[in-house]
Amino acid sequence: MFEKSTWIRLPRNVVVGHGVRSSVVEVVDDLHLQGRPLLVTSPTPREVAADPVAADFEAAGIDPAIVTIETATFDSVERVIETAEAEEVSYLVGVGGGKAIDIAKMASDHLEMGFLSVPTAASHDGIVSNRGSVPEGDTRHSVAAEPPLAVVADTEILAEAPWELTTAGCADIISNYTAVMDWRLATRLKDVEYSEYAAALSEMTAEILVDNADLIRPGLEESAWVVTKALMSSGVAMSIADSSRPASGAEHLFSHQLDRLEPNGALHGHQVGVGSIMTAYLHGGEDGVWRDIRDALASIDAPTTAAELGIDDETVIEALTTCHEIRDRYTILGDGMNERAAHEVARKTGVID
Repeated sequence: MFEKSTWIRLPRNVVVGHGVRSSVVEVVDDLHLQGRPLLVTSPTPREVAADPVAADFEAAGIDPAIVTIETATFDSVERVIETAEAEEVSYLVGVGGGKAIDIAKMASDHLEMGFLSVPTAASHDGIVSNRGSVPEGDTRHSVAAEPPLAVVADTEILAEAPWELTTAGCADIISNYTAVMDWRLATRLKDVEYSEYAAALSEMTAEILVDNADLIRPGLEESAWVVTKALMSSGVAMSIADSSRPASGAEHLFSHQLDRLEPNGALHGHQVGVGSIMTAYLHGGEDGVWRDIRDALASIDAPTTAAELGIDDETVIEALTTCHEIRDRYTILGDGMNERAAHEVARKTGVID
């Protein structure tokens, strides 16, 4: 008897394009959300987007509450939860980069309330996924949560975000190549549950950016459009798989270990991009896809070396040889690399001199 089943939670509405920030109230109405919203934001996104969104709610006769968080921490999640309960709100709206959206996502999951994602930077696929990421001490926690009910991504705002945030989002997506390689390897060797559909969708998002790397340029709204579409697809792939596997493999373990060894050393997306160059080499050797990954990253001004990350060679080697210990997730790194092998792959791919 066939007994397999799955439950896929996806955003009901995705609105992307020029000037769509003003559509937030309309999207809320289309979702039939009632009551008072709580806008969760951070200082710069508040001025750029959250205050205008609040004004739109007020013009529609709705009195929104607003909470501004400074850092992505579990204390911030608790603060949002406490504010939501005190203000008697009915749903949350995350307005900002990954920080504000992840905090809103996790708080809404705890409160069992829906939330909307209104990104102001195309920096990672958390704007649509069912995962939240919060650092705690020298560890970064990836937490399961509900995906947003809707995403409203204004490409005019996204195009004006700091260029390095956009390139970090691109690098994060390009690293899907190696995440899927690791996923397939884990399926073959460890019988890890695998979704062909989610894997194909994740690979397609990476291909979108590699194939359109020449279009990704600072200040171009078309660039924001291409990157945002890719981020959406990557987040949906994770929701379909009910796992971060489609977008997180050894390259993410490498980045998380760098965060431990060199806190605030570089942007997450940039770190996984460099990690993806090396792990792709491990998967394919001299003639593998690692060169395409490196060239695509270089084309969009994303780092491809330790020096460009601002991290010394020794820290890169230490991260590469120890990151397999971070979590029980089988990848190409297996039970770890020795130092000599790590030096070899880092040198052959040009990550270190």
